[in-house]
Amino acid sequence: MQVFVIAGEASGDLHGSNLIRAIKARLPEARFVGVGGLRMQEAGLEVLFPISDLAVVGAVEVISHIRPILRAFNLITDWLRNERPDLLIVIDYPDFNLRVASRAKKLSIPIFYYISPQVWAWRQGRVKKLRHLVDRMAVILPFEKDFFRSHGMDVDFVGHPLLDVVRVCISRDEFCKEIGLDPDRALIGLVPGSRRGEVSRLFPLMLEAAERISKVRQDVQFVVPLAPSLGPEVLKLDRKSSDYPVIRVVKGQTYDAIAASDLIIAASGTVTLEAGILTTPMIVTYRLSPITYFLARYLIKVPFASLINLVSGYRLVPELLQWDATPERLSAEALSLLRDSKKREDMIEGLKKIKGLLGGHGAAERAADIAVGLIKNRC
Repeated sequence: MQVFVIAGEASGDLHGSNLIRAIKARLPEARFVGVGGLRMQEAGLEVLFPISDLAVVGAVEVISHIRPILRAFNLITDWLRNERPDLLIVIDYPDFNLRVASRAKKLSIPIFYYISPQVWAWRQGRVKKLRHLVDRMAVILPFEKDFFRSHGMDVDFVGHPLLDVVRVCISRDEFCKEIGLDPDRALIGLVPGSRRGEVSRLFPLMLEAAERISKVRQDVQFVVPLAPSLGPEVLKLDRKSSDYPVIRVVKGQTYDAIAASDLIIAASGTVTLEAGILTTPMIVTYRLSPITYFLARYLIKVPFASLINLVSGYRLVPELLQWDATPERLSAEALSLLRDSKKREDMIEGLKKIKGLLGGHGAAERAADIAVGLIKNRC
């Protein structure tokens, strides 16, 4: 049995790895090939193309990376044509995955979409394409099931896979002491994202905001949990230590860092749900190229940018986007959260309700049952 799996970014790599393990527990003889990162590779994926060359966001950014994207597409379609796997599993990353799915459909390869594209936010016309191409779809946000069913698709809400992976290994005191910080002082996490492009856009803003915060509150210290796919050089922390406050960079301890923080300043994305599960107060920020942002403003149909606010159904956490994403605004919002205990407590109470909205544990197990059913029908 052969299964081809495609994930286009770090969160997909994480959830894809758990799905692969769950399928292997049911079908030990299955072979997994595809596009993924270190986590999927560790789970048993034979990497045909690395995830690092695909993880870009925005129309302008995609154009600048078009050559590796086309190379990946050609490699994948050749492999599908030659090997004819028993199942194609695509994880989020819709623009690329829908094109691959279109080729797979012509080859009569069953298609399972795990973690559906966010067509409810923009380009809802893609629902027709999904309905035509996809044999089964598993959704992970509570409102997605009703959305897709209203468009004539039979989908399964399997719960959010983050509920099974967000775990804290050590206490705040242990974490701070381990990385050389003072557990009695305030700690702010700076989480600039998992892609090089977004880190290059957002981390300089966060760093300048940290400098402004430290001038007002000398007791504040900072931690930067790096995504597994990135090295510390992407942060470009090459200035003299006197130029910025106490900052520690950690890798492989993202959840410990977020849980230990009094608040985080985070890129809009999956990390907002991770922080929500850990009930860590947050400020969400993001910047795109001006052209991409203009297109997004025109096309996006949802009231919030962050998943945490979309799941909550109201503006639970502040969002500072594009022109509002300035060091001045970020630092002012962070200082306000540190000062105002009532504001923090209200946010924490809102975050505590998130777990109940995201479904139960076992998303990968439920998704694996669907995948195995498709494979057995094929065989």
